[in-house]
Amino acid sequence: MNIVVNGQTEDCAPGASISRFLTERAYEASAVVVERNGQIIARDTFAQTTLQQGDCLEIVQFVGGG
Repeated sequence: MNIVVNGQTEDCAPGASISRFLTERAYEASAVVVERNGQIIARDTFAQTTLQQGDCLEIVQFVGGG
């Protein structure tokens, strides 16, 4: 199934959770904020939030440094 992530179309397994999607793409869930279809998703619901065909995600990753 196709979803849009940060403006790019990506393939995603049907029924995948946000948690699974992030893990498969090597994101550290504790270091990102995910917006799905205009709504910020609470980190503690990533595993229960199922992605759907056509969803639009914005993933912002925090990076340390100085």
